[in-house]
Amino acid sequence: MTALRNFIDGAHHDAGSGRTAEIIDPSTGRAYASAPVSDADDVDRALRAASRAFGAWRDSTPGERQLALLRIADAIDARAGEFVEVESRNTGKPLALVASDELPPSSDHFRFFAGAARLLEGSSAGEYLAGHTSFVRREPIGVCGQVTPWNYPLMMAVWKIAPALAAGNTVVLKPSDTTPASTLLLAEIAAEFLPAGVFNVVCGDRDTGRALVDHPLPDMVSITGSVRAGMEVAGSAARDVKRVHLELGGKAPVVVFADADLAAAAAGIAYGGFYNAGQDCTAATRVLVHESVHADFAAALAEQAAGQRTGRPDEDDIAFGPVNSAGQLARVAGFLDRLPDHARILTGGHRQGDTGYFHEATVVDGLRQEDEVSQTEIFGPVITIQTFRDEAEAVALANGVDYGLSSSVWTKDHGTAMRMSRSLDFGVVWINTHIPFVSEMPHGGFKHSGYGKDLSKYSLEDYTRIKHVMTNLDA
Repeated sequence: MTALRNFIDGAHHDAGSGRTAEIIDPSTGRAYASAPVSDADDVDRALRAASRAFGAWRDSTPGERQLALLRIADAIDARAGEFVEVESRNTGKPLALVASDELPPSSDHFRFFAGAARLLEGSSAGEYLAGHTSFVRREPIGVCGQVTPWNYPLMMAVWKIAPALAAGNTVVLKPSDTTPASTLLLAEIAAEFLPAGVFNVVCGDRDTGRALVDHPLPDMVSITGSVRAGMEVAGSAARDVKRVHLELGGKAPVVVFADADLAAAAAGIAYGGFYNAGQDCTAATRVLVHESVHADFAAALAEQAAGQRTGRPDEDDIAFGPVNSAGQLARVAGFLDRLPDHARILTGGHRQGDTGYFHEATVVDGLRQEDEVSQTEIFGPVITIQTFRDEAEAVALANGVDYGLSSSVWTKDHGTAMRMSRSLDFGVVWINTHIPFVSEMPHGGFKHSGYGKDLSKYSLEDYTRIKHVMTNLDA
């Protein structure tokens, strides 16, 4: 058993209480490590370390912060094999996919924000009042409390800490209680290039997260997680008027028009829906297809799904690994057990094997807008299919959920794509693709999917505050 430890003020620490929890390998269902279950005192220690470190880190130059982030990026690349091993064991993800799809973006995000740190934008100075010159300062906010999810432990940590550090903030991050391993490795590596206390990691459960959010020290709280968790964080932060950054759930509509390349759409949607076992807020899980091509498309998607293999991380030709936990496996099964009579499972629908938390790629047809699986985030390898008659109905069905994170449109018609990109009430609209991200473009949603942006210059701006400075020229 590996004993994981908190990383506070540049050093490893056990929880003050001595409490630990088992960390489970989802591909076996067996514990392989333990991690601290931190309480309010541990959180306080980390936040005070971040507060002490803030003054010097805030006053560092953008060039100095850039150099530190570039060195962290280089260290991630240099130790990529170690990160792949740790991330795969903690999440059950295929080794090859972690190596190809998650490690390169993680170091790239650090490099992007390293450069962005030296290019903060604002209004030009000017004499907007006679005899006075005004200009804008963009400053770091302070200590940032951050909470990350279990579906992309390393990448979600990078999405949060890179812009926060680039802007001059210090961080206390609580990873998910089931997937802390890669975040702790990142903290150890980052400590070689950051002053002590700038980046701290505190492991624990929901009570640990509550202690972080409720503490008076954080000036900003950022969470990627469920809508329930986001509402709780926003409510707690409101009592102390903290800044809040929320990236919550999603129920992405995937709108397939009659003129689309159905084979390409089925392949792309299967990839975007089953990647990471569907455990992605942006997953292509809710297909809306024109009724005239419904039968052909449903058959093509079912065929694609049947070819999506799940298995252990070291197996060849694996499309996705297990779901996160026994609880998540039961959640997915529960949705399928409660399907209405008019729904029809075209392929999949069952747990795979009796070891680990594997579930077959599943396609469910014949669904209606009011059905539970049409409205609620499943967070598993399940894609649902509905039909629409015309563009107006497609928009109404697509927007008719509480979420507003991501969406995609599949069509050969440019006008249709442009109209849909305007009408869809989601933070990202992909056209004839689904799920790619780049460092330069923002990610974040509307409605119950939260507010604030990850990635891009907009994320960096979220971790800054704006100050107006005016000088009297005649003084």
